[in-house]
Amino acid sequence: MATRESVQQLMQQCEEVIQFANMQFKDGQMQEHYNDQDYAKALAHIEQAYNDLMTMSHSATDAQREELHRMRLQLQQLQNQMIITPH
Repeated sequence: MATRESVQQLMQQCEEVIQFANMQFKDGQMQEHYNDQDYAKALAHIEQAYNDLMTMSHSATDAQREELHRMRLQLQQLQNQMIITPH
């Protein structure tokens, strides 16, 4: 079973990934192809965070699983935005 501390730590890590990706997304919209490396790095971080959430959800309680699911949806939405929006 996942501990509350490990779930909170993962959630904090996901929040940081979202902040970094949002910065890269906004920069990508303004600078177009100037900073592709960081843009790709942000997408990779989102994918890793998503995979970590999936792994954690296997050992989480129902309440923790719901919290992880909501974060997973946020990551997916941002990832989709970054993929379909030209930068």
